[in-house]
Amino acid sequence: MPPDDHHHAAPVGDGPAPWPPPGWPRTDRPLRIAILGWARISAQASEGSGYNLSKSELARGLVMSGHHVFYLSAGMTYTPRGGTRIVPREPWGGIDCYELLNSPNLAPSAHNFLNTATEIACPAETAIVLRWLDQVRAQVVHIHSLEGYGLDLVGAIEDSGRPVVVTLHNYAFICPQVDLLHKERQVCEDYDGGRRCVGCLDALPPAEAKRKRMVWQTLARKLGPVYADAIRSVVHSAGPAIGRLLGKKPPAAEKAPIHPNPDRLADPEVAWGCSITPPVAPAADPGRNGHAPAPAPVSQGLICHDLPLLPSEKPRDYHSAPLDQNERLLAAKKHLVVLNEYGRRRKAGVDALNRASLVIPPSDFLRKVHIAMGVEESRTRWVRLGQPHFDQINRRARRSPFYNVSPWDAKTATRPVRFAFFGTVRPNKGLEVLARAIPLLEREVRQRCQFSIYAGGNEWPFRKRLSLYPEVTVRGGYDLYQLIGSWGEYDVGILPHIWLENSPLVMLEHLHAGKFVICSRLGGPVDWITPPKNGLFFAGGNEAELADRIRQVATGEVRIPSPREVHEATVLQSYPDHVREIESIYHEVLAHRAAGRRSEAPPSTTPSPPPPSPAAV
Repeated sequence: MPPDDHHHAAPVGDGPAPWPPPGWPRTDRPLRIAILGWARISAQASEGSGYNLSKSELARGLVMSGHHVFYLSAGMTYTPRGGTRIVPREPWGGIDCYELLNSPNLAPSAHNFLNTATEIACPAETAIVLRWLDQVRAQVVHIHSLEGYGLDLVGAIEDSGRPVVVTLHNYAFICPQVDLLHKERQVCEDYDGGRRCVGCLDALPPAEAKRKRMVWQTLARKLGPVYADAIRSVVHSAGPAIGRLLGKKPPAAEKAPIHPNPDRLADPEVAWGCSITPPVAPAADPGRNGHAPAPAPVSQGLICHDLPLLPSEKPRDYHSAPLDQNERLLAAKKHLVVLNEYGRRRKAGVDALNRASLVIPPSDFLRKVHIAMGVEESRTRWVRLGQPHFDQINRRARRSPFYNVSPWDAKTATRPVRFAFFGTVRPNKGLEVLARAIPLLEREVRQRCQFSIYAGGNEWPFRKRLSLYPEVTVRGGYDLYQLIGSWGEYDVGILPHIWLENSPLVMLEHLHAGKFVICSRLGGPVDWITPPKNGLFFAGGNEAELADRIRQVATGEVRIPSPREVHEATVLQSYPDHVREIESIYHEVLAHRAAGRRSEAPPSTTPSPPPPSPAAV
C-alpha cells in the first residue's frame, strides 16, 4: 500500500503512548483497538461536528490509558490513480491514522444517497478493510460511523474473529438522510417501505460526485488550497459565459427587492433624537411642495436597519411536530416493511447492527428507536458521553462563588434575562424556529430579555432579519475555548432543533455548566431534561410554544434554578468515567467471544444510566 503523494507516512508499531496527565489511570491490560469513521480525526469538531469530537477525544483517552489505537477514515478522498487502497495519513494524539482512498461509498452519507446497492454490500472494500485490520493486529473494532463503508462490514469483521462495538451518533444505519428528517424539514415517522426516501435529498450521481472530488482534491494537492479555490471560483464564474457562447440563456441575477431607502440613511425615527416618544408633528402646510408631512411611525421597540433580504435569504419552511412525537415514532411499526432499494438498505442496516457484539448509543431514546426498527434489545446498551471540555465547563461552574445562586430573578432583576443559542444554521438545528419565536414575544416581555446567537455557517440572513430587535445579537461560529469562557454571559440555553436529536453536545454543555435549558421535546433530550428542575420542553418546530416558554422564564412564572440545583437534577458522565466504561466494554466483549459465544450479545445489557461520579453529579 504505497502512500499517496499528499499523505504523511504514519509508522505502525508498539511505541509508548503519550504520558498521561497526573492521576489518569493506566491499564494493566493494553489492547490494540481499531476505530472506524469517515471524518479526519485530527479535525475534531470542524469536520463531522459532535460525532468526530466525541470519537477523537475517546481515542485520545484510550491512548492515555495505555492502549494502542488505530483510526481508519473512508469515503472522503479520491485520487486519479491507485484504485481503492488504504494509506497512512498522519499520527495524531498518539493515534495511528489511516485513510481508505477512492472508496466505492461516499461520505458523509447524504453524498451516497443514490448509491444504495453499493452501500448495502461492498465485498471488495470490505476485504481491503479486513486486510488492514490484520496488518495493524486489531483485537477489537469500534465503529463510530459506517458512512463511507458497506453495511456488510460489521458481519465480516465479526466473522474474522474480532468483536465489533458500534456507537450510534445518529440514524445513519436506518436512514440514508441520517437524521430521520424528511427533506430536512419534517420528522420521518413512516418511511413507507423506502418509497418515501425517494427524492428526499438532492444528490449527484455517485460517479459524478467522485469525479468532482477527485478533480478538486487533486488540484488542492498539486497547487495548494488557495490556488485551487481561485480556479474553482474562475470556473464557477465562467459557467454563464460559456453558456452564452453555446446559446443558452443565463439565469437572472439575484437582486435585492426594491426598497425606499437604498442608502440606509434615513432612519424612520431620525427626528426623534434620543427621545422614546415621537416629536409633535408640525401642522400641515399644503403650500410646501404641495405635500403634508408623513405621520411619525409608532414605535414597537424596534430599530430599523433597513437590510432587505435577497430571494435566497428568505426563511426556509419546516414542519412542527406534536409534543408526543417521540412516543409516536416508537409505537409505529410501518418501518419494518421493505418495498424498494431504500427499504432493503434499512433492513441491511438493522441486520448489520444485529451482527455487532454490542451497540452503545449515547441516549436511551436513540437505543429505543433502533430496537423499534428491529435491532435486538439484548445487543444494546445506553452509554452516556463524556468529554474533556464538559468537565472543564463543569469545574468552572462549581468553582464559581455564585454556584448556589439562581442567576436571575424576575422580581429583583436589574438586568435582562440572557438566553443563548449555540449551534449552526443547518435546518435541523432549528435556528429558524427561534428566529420566528422572538417576534411573537410581547414588547414588554422581549425587552426583559437578551438573546445571544452563536451560529456557524452563513448567519448573515439571520443577522438581517433579527437586526430589528435590539435585544438580539447574532454572531458567527464558535470554538470550545469561547464556549468554556461564556459561562457568565448567559442564564438559559435554548435548543430549538426540529430533528430527533441523539445526545446533543450543546445540551450537555449547558447542563454541565449548570444552565437551565429550553428544549424541543424531540429525541434524546428527554433522557436528561426533567421539567422544571433543569429545563422546559416545547413541541419541536412550534415557535409559538417556544415563545411562551421564553415568556414563562422572563416573567418569573418559572424560576431559574441555581447551577447546583441543575447539577443535582441531572445525571452527567465525566470524561475519565466515559473512557473507563468504554474500556470495560472492550474487555467484556473480548471475554464473551473467548468463551465461545460469538453470535450472542454479552449478558450484561441493562440500559439504566451509570451512577454519577463525584466530579459530575
